[in-house]
Amino acid sequence: MPNDNTVLPPGQARCPTGTWEEIVSGDSRPMPDFLAKESYRYLGSEPLPASRFTDPEFFALENRKMWPRVWQYAARDEDMPDANDYVVYNNVGRSYLIVRQSDGSVRAFYNACRHRGRQLKSVSGSGAEFRCGFHGWTYATDGSIKTIPCRWDFPTVTDDAAHLTEVSAGRWGGYIFVREARDGPTLEEFLAPLPEFFRRWPHDDCHTVVYVAKVIPANWKATAEAFMETYHAPQTHPQLMGFVGDVNAFYGMWGDNVNLDLTPFAVPSPLIDASKKSQQWIIDQYVKFNGRIEGKDTGCVVPQGETARRALAAATRERYRAATGHDVGEVSDSEMLDALTFNVFPNFSPWGGFMPSIDYRWRPWPDHRATLMEVRILARAVKGTKPPRSVPMRLLGESEPWSAAPELGALGRVFDQDMSNLPFVQIGLEANPNGIVHLADYQEVRIRHFHRTLDKYLEG
Repeated sequence: MPNDNTVLPPGQARCPTGTWEEIVSGDSRPMPDFLAKESYRYLGSEPLPASRFTDPEFFALENRKMWPRVWQYAARDEDMPDANDYVVYNNVGRSYLIVRQSDGSVRAFYNACRHRGRQLKSVSGSGAEFRCGFHGWTYATDGSIKTIPCRWDFPTVTDDAAHLTEVSAGRWGGYIFVREARDGPTLEEFLAPLPEFFRRWPHDDCHTVVYVAKVIPANWKATAEAFMETYHAPQTHPQLMGFVGDVNAFYGMWGDNVNLDLTPFAVPSPLIDASKKSQQWIIDQYVKFNGRIEGKDTGCVVPQGETARRALAAATRERYRAATGHDVGEVSDSEMLDALTFNVFPNFSPWGGFMPSIDYRWRPWPDHRATLMEVRILARAVKGTKPPRSVPMRLLGESEPWSAAPELGALGRVFDQDMSNLPFVQIGLEANPNGIVHLADYQEVRIRHFHRTLDKYLEG
């Protein structure tokens, strides 16, 4: 590929000082075929209207035409492992009860009494029934009506009419999803090809070890999009440049709902001069600033003539095997080191690979100018053991930075750097005199892919 990007047609330009393919070509083990194969599509260069992030009518259109028809990630299995456990999931004015049944299955219901509509539960918990605090109508955990006080006074209300209204529920990889619409693609069809990819990194034997959330004063799409590209890293996260190939990242997409940002680690950013730095220096930067391993002794000394990337991948394989009992001896360097950040439309982002995985979820909270951003870190259970119950969510206060949650480690600082942009993104979008948002052809294609799918729902 020529280094002069100006001669290339739109969508074909790549970082002139090294592509992701060139980086992994020097790895000790090959990538799996599905990641090695080109999956980028040029989706045009047109700007987006800024009103998509600022117009309350556009937000209302999303709530009416998109949210009821998509599979929404609502909980993890380890949040509700036992019979009669339930999770309250709220989004865009709707509330759902997700309930573990006695046979281990999961069902989901509108979180509203069939009498006068009172919300049955406001927080997650466990119990053998749901009793309305208004008049005492009581439901079994399968949604059936158990008790109607003064039943004689409701001669036209049949039991069927009194049962809780059910919504679709689905499970994949330890995740629990709900969908308001009864028709549409199955969960597996909606997620495809993610289930096939994640067979290599199964999340159903993982558990939540860190769970932190915060309300962000920015539109939910603008907040999510800050995590759909690595183009922002050199300006926003300069401490990462010693070990992150930020603008070397690989971008891909599959169907309407799934896309990927694969950012190489254990290589310096091409935007800094690391020619006089040793390979050991790259590892030192990785240990110091990588939130998934921060402060841990990798035991990695780069042998003479070896690269930091190959040496660190070998050390990470051994550490992973010792911690989990799983043999990853033939796994690619990329899967042991890199940020494989997938996105599932509309608001769920699970990381692939074999490092502790990070999951993001974004929900409007409560309107088009605010977002509840949730961060989970998943660890793989030791081989042969059952994943323990999830840790509870820690909701940070308005004045608390992400770094106030010590369990996030160096990630807290990274998120604080992201948040130093987002409130001003919202202000700028609303003050934008041109009313448009420009996107890079390649590095921001995931954002364009996201909006194309959104339009398909809004246009019916």
